[in-house]
Formats: sequence, structure tokens, C-alpha cells
Amino acid sequence: MASTIYGIPVQKIGGEPSSLAEFAGKVLLIVNVASKCGLTPQYEALENLYERFRGQGLVIAGFPANDFKAQEPGTNEEILEFCKLNYGVSFPLFSKITVVGAGKHPLYQALIAAQPKAASSAQTPFREKLKGYGIETLPEPEILWNFEKFLVSRSGDVVRRFSPDTAPDAPELVAAIESELNKS
Repeated sequence: MASTIYGIPVQKIGGEPSSLAEFAGKVLLIVNVASKCGLTPQYEALENLYERFRGQGLVIAGFPANDFKAQEPGTNEEILEFCKLNYGVSFPLFSKITVVGAGKHPLYQALIAAQPKAASSAQTPFREKLKGYGIETLPEPEILWNFEKFLVSRSGDVVRRFSPDTAPDAPELVAAIESELNKS
């Protein structure tokens, strides 16, 4: 799976062609993000997590997506400005992509194939919470909502997937990151 993830073309938020291969040997936390979501404050915790662990080899990769109730309507430039001004984001951001449906980006096709089920420690599953707000969700294994998180090992294997309501500083997510960082 490693070569599949690393070989998938992506674009940095500034439009430059790239791939996740530049992060080979690092632990990646890949997150689909949005600026107008109830979970948007997770940007702050993601930045704190990045600052805490980047010296040990963690990279957070944010992929803006407008797939859920149009909660990421901005251009790449607007998204970047929002993230820097409001949350001081310094972790890598990439160009807006689609993470569900027929136009799903190949990166998300690979991530979902590798980890079809998201872990959650919430008493009430996030899917049920969304339904309580009258929001219909896609069935598993599709991405449930903004801020779903995929943990990728130093060798490029997608090792864990976390529900959108798993906060970046949740003990189970931090423990999974630390475990991957401690592997050589």
C-alpha cells in the first residue's frame, strides 16, 4: 500500500504538483478539513499536535473538501488565509479535493480501501449525532464528515482511521501517533 499512497499525485494548496512521497519515513495524519464546520476548531488542536510531535517525525496533511453541506466553499487562497489567520496553521495544506462520490480523489480511494472503518470512542456514534440533526450520511466505508483522520506509518501503510469527532488531542489518537513514532 505504501507505494500506492506515496505515488498518488496531489497538489499543494499553492497549486504546485506534489505527492506524499516527500513525507516518506515520517508518520502522517491525513485529515479532510473544512473552514465552516462545527468541527473547524479542530484546526487549533491539529496545529498543537503538529507542534508537539513534528520534531519526532509527525506530519499533518490537511486536504480541504467541500463535500459535506458545502462547508468549504472558499478558494485555495481563501482557505490558506483563513487557516493561517484564525488558527496559525503551519502544517502542510493541499488543494481542495473531493473525498466522496464518483469524483473521489485517488488518495481517498486508497485510504478508504486500506482502512474501511473509522474508530470512535464516543458513547453516541457521530453518524447518529448527524442523523439527529437531520443530516443523511453516506454508508461505511465512505468518509462520514469533515475532519476524519487517517494515520499512516513511516513505511506508508495506512494503519488507523478515526471518526471526525475524535479530537486531535484525544488520548486514543495521541497514543496511536506515539506508537507509530516510536517504531523505526
